[in-house]
Amino acid sequence: MSLRWRILGVPVLLIVLTVAWNLGASYYVAQRQFNAFVSGLGRTEASDLARQLSRAYTAAKGWGTVDAALSASGYLDYPYVDSSEHIEGTEDGADSDSDEGFHIDRLRVVIVDLAGRSIRDNYSELDTGELTQALSGTRRAILDLQTGQTVGFVYLDVNQNFLETESSGFLRDLLLSSIASGALILMIASLLASSLSRRITAPISALTKATNAIAGQDAMTLLPVTSDDELGQMSAAFNQMTTSLQRQRDLRKRLINDVSHELNTPLTVIQLEAKALLDKLQAPGQAARHIIQEVNMLGNLVNDLNWLGETDSGQMRLRLESCAIEQLLTNEVERWQAQAEARLTSLSLAPLPQLPTLRLDPARIRQAVGNVIHNALANTDRGSVIVTAAMSRGNRIQFSVEDDGAGIDPVDLPHIFQRYYRAEQSRGPGSGLGLDIARSIIEAHGGSITVHSEGLGRGTTVRFLLPGGMNSVQDTS
Repeated sequence: MSLRWRILGVPVLLIVLTVAWNLGASYYVAQRQFNAFVSGLGRTEASDLARQLSRAYTAAKGWGTVDAALSASGYLDYPYVDSSEHIEGTEDGADSDSDEGFHIDRLRVVIVDLAGRSIRDNYSELDTGELTQALSGTRRAILDLQTGQTVGFVYLDVNQNFLETESSGFLRDLLLSSIASGALILMIASLLASSLSRRITAPISALTKATNAIAGQDAMTLLPVTSDDELGQMSAAFNQMTTSLQRQRDLRKRLINDVSHELNTPLTVIQLEAKALLDKLQAPGQAARHIIQEVNMLGNLVNDLNWLGETDSGQMRLRLESCAIEQLLTNEVERWQAQAEARLTSLSLAPLPQLPTLRLDPARIRQAVGNVIHNALANTDRGSVIVTAAMSRGNRIQFSVEDDGAGIDPVDLPHIFQRYYRAEQSRGPGSGLGLDIARSIIEAHGGSITVHSEGLGRGTTVRFLLPGGMNSVQDTS
């Protein structure tokens, strides 16, 4: 079944069900209210009749005046008149309009004694003295008012034929009017639903074709927006949603990998320092300083996890302060000594010339330098890694990390800064994020970074330049 027929059929079906439900509910409620009315009327009249019969029984000291009491109450098909009584305005002792007060056509009255034997049945279905079975209707006790004892019971029941006759006409009119109203509503709703279904399915059909065209492609494909009507607005919204979802997916993936990479480095250093301390290869004071430094680094990472999003949007937060380059590099080389020794690799800081104090974010620069050193150590076994810094042209400072390790294939060199890219010969751990993160940090400081390698087995040199005057860098802390 097509969408158009579903759109058309659902409201029509709902209206049909609603009309049917209303018809059934109206019929049920009307029938119930009518029954409740009749039942309430029967209970009221039964109580009144029981009081009259009690007075008649007490006055006659028996059941002798039952017919007179029933006739006076209108429950017999003829007016019973006592010989000593005369009703004014009639020739035969009966009111000419007394037939209107009779209830023979709608109420049945049965009077029984305590033994359950019939005293009087206004329908004449039970003979006097006949033992009665279970009787329906409302039961009330008949009392001897002098003694207060119960002498019998009166049963008053509504004539079902009367109930059906009175209610059928009303319910029939109610059903007919409800059906006519429902048919009119159904016709109007069908016309509206048909028009609405055409308006909805036309742009959806076009969108479905466009969606099927891009469903099998991995790359994000945008829908053409050729109009400003509903289809054009839907296509534009779809394009916006697709772009946003794709970006969020990429950012989430990059965030997870970046955080994993950045947390792994200080944890590795802490592990090595603790192992060296346990093996008594490291002085407690020095190991404690290194561990505290790494814990501080972890704290900075945890408190600023959103920096990856800022990197992608070009709004990385920098907390600038005056920093001595020599001290920064010395601390960073010491930080990685344990890992270098574990790989039997020499890690050293070359003699530095007099360098100016720069205004930068020390934590970010340590992070960038640490990533580069980590990559160098990960790809160097039983070799050497040398860290240097010097003044360069244009009042800039050049930092270098040079190793004699595995080197980089010329084919891989153009892709070395691509996020998640790892050369096949790379043996170190990580997810290919280190250089990309370092580049983001250096560029945020207004600098640049490059990688040089003569080929496989010939080592690698990573250089990055920072401006000598960092006052131009905006402090976003």
